[in-house]
Amino acid sequence: MTKSLLLWSIESLTLQIETMSAFCISLFESVASLNQSSFPAGFVFGTASSAYQYEGAAFEGGKGPSVWDTFTHMYPDRIADHSNGDVATDSYHRYKEDIGMMKDIGFQAYRFSISWSRILPSGKGKVNQEGITYYNNLINELLSNGLQPYITLFHWDLPQALEDEYGGFLSPKIVQDFAYYAELCFSEFGDRVKHWITLNEPYIYSIQGYANGQFPPARCSKWLSPNCTIGDSSTEPYIVAHHQILAHATAVKIYSEKYRITQKGQIGISLNAPWFVPLSQSKSDKEAAFQAIAFMYDWFMEPLYSGAYPAAMVNNVGKRLPKFSRREYLMVKGSFDFIGLNYYTAYYAANVPCQQRNLSILTDSCTTSTPVRNGVPIGPKAASDWLYIYPQGIQDILEYTKEKFNDPIIYITENGVDEVNNGTKSLDDKLRIFSIGQHLLYIQRAIRNGVKVRGYFAWSFLDNFEWSIGYTVRFGIIYVDFKDGLKRYHKRSALWFKTFLHQ
Repeated sequence: MTKSLLLWSIESLTLQIETMSAFCISLFESVASLNQSSFPAGFVFGTASSAYQYEGAAFEGGKGPSVWDTFTHMYPDRIADHSNGDVATDSYHRYKEDIGMMKDIGFQAYRFSISWSRILPSGKGKVNQEGITYYNNLINELLSNGLQPYITLFHWDLPQALEDEYGGFLSPKIVQDFAYYAELCFSEFGDRVKHWITLNEPYIYSIQGYANGQFPPARCSKWLSPNCTIGDSSTEPYIVAHHQILAHATAVKIYSEKYRITQKGQIGISLNAPWFVPLSQSKSDKEAAFQAIAFMYDWFMEPLYSGAYPAAMVNNVGKRLPKFSRREYLMVKGSFDFIGLNYYTAYYAANVPCQQRNLSILTDSCTTSTPVRNGVPIGPKAASDWLYIYPQGIQDILEYTKEKFNDPIIYITENGVDEVNNGTKSLDDKLRIFSIGQHLLYIQRAIRNGVKVRGYFAWSFLDNFEWSIGYTVRFGIIYVDFKDGLKRYHKRSALWFKTFLHQ
């Protein structure tokens, strides 16, 4: 063995020992000492939801159809259990009960989304006053119970009317229609709402809807999926993402110029942010890890920070990547008061040769990812195939964001784990408690290292409709009995939170 190889082996072994020791110590610390007082004064704890996954009342109160209403009814076979969000958890009718439970547990905030087509059934034009009244009642109920509303304007449920009229986010027309919708929300609710989130996970909306066709509007290259009869996975995801960024920045501009001074609120965006670990210690795999992050997280974060797309994307995608005009650059750059991070999992990343044929955003990064290395998963597996618990990754992505993007204010706007819905009422969710505790511990460490984390929102408050996997998994800290009138029951994790938040 050469001297350099011997030194590398010793360093690798030392790193493994240190990692295992840190894991054991952190587990002990999280169980023994973690509570609300462990975090800075003013740190916000809440839970998160979205309109289509929670509200139900899909055809009540003057609401217009969204693309998810259409998709689940037109293609029930593309949902794992052939279900939909027609009723969901019925929070449209049960919000007072749910808010009462949040208050009892001790949460200080609730992140929810507004259904665009509930207040603008056609996506624009005539306002549905019943929808306005519902959200006013929801906001007022939260405030009267001591919870702050954190509102997401777009959580994937685009009004079907805009999809039908001009293709939704494929068209630049969406930017002004989103601006109109956003300003309506600011004017109606902004006197009481102090935290706005424009978009939730624009990456997922672009990829799932336009790269692999698993979400509405089910577009992708025909060679990629038999479910797609139209689309182009090499161009459309980039176009849709571009228009989402412009829609976000336009809404921020309106808020900043017309509402911020009088309403004294803040506005940001929520980005999904997994972490990537090099599959090996090779230079190419280390580069692949950063390349993978660039094509997922930096794709949106870099324009918001600098007004330009990441260099890795510009180099790999070329002319297929849209460009910002000078005016757009000035509007997009710096268009946030805070960044929301949705962190769930991590993957190993490795370098692969770039494809020359059958171009697709799914291969443009010239990387591949896997949750397993040498037969060992990166962390405990949850119910969803994509979700492996890797708590250290939340500290890694937080510190990466601090260092690369000039130390922004950050909220963890989603973090959670699911269990299989096996048809029996199980309230003992030890794995969720372990996961929450570990993630909070690593967030605490990031804060100690200077990251400006201001809050944590657990996904999710209730078991709910989980998009293409329907009700086959449960993400809630509150059990919902879908077989018995949607009755709610505290899981062990909800009781853990109650203890945590009252210490």
